[in-house]
Amino acid sequence: MKINLLMFYQDDPKKCTAAKLIKFGLAKKITKSQSKTVLLHPYAEKTLLSHEKSSFNSITGIDCSWVLAEKVFQENFTGVSRKLPPLLAGNPVNYSKINKLTTVEAIAGAAFILGDEMLSQKLLEKFNWGHTFLELNENLLRDYQKATSEEKVIQIIREYGYEYN
Repeated sequence: MKINLLMFYQDDPKKCTAAKLIKFGLAKKITKSQSKTVLLHPYAEKTLLSHEKSSFNSITGIDCSWVLAEKVFQENFTGVSRKLPPLLAGNPVNYSKINKLTTVEAIAGAAFILGDEMLSQKLLEKFNWGHTFLELNENLLRDYQKATSEEKVIQIIREYGYEYN
């Protein structure tokens, strides 16, 4: 699956995980998203489910600052907007915080849920803390991968003791 990134350049370029993915040829910088992409959108109404994989030919991440995210995500983007179910950040800045993911963590989480565990690992191995994301979330990601409905995702979230919006 292809990885695309819409870049807003709002964070420290030295810490930007999206820029690093582009630098290593693991993602392509785009200026406009496509219709057959899953657009990772933290405020989307629907959650990403594994059975949707055949609907997409790419995963598109939107790289912006968490401080400005609400404003950025008010824009209209082409694609199928999906939020990720709750996941714990493995990055040093937001370690263990729910859904305070870097762009690479969000994309890797989406790839894993869609069944591409190898892609998930390949993206994360460029970061010395990348394995931490998978270690913190492995059981959750495997359960989300098996979920067949939004209701099942909510059930999984409750079993782990997390809240869901």
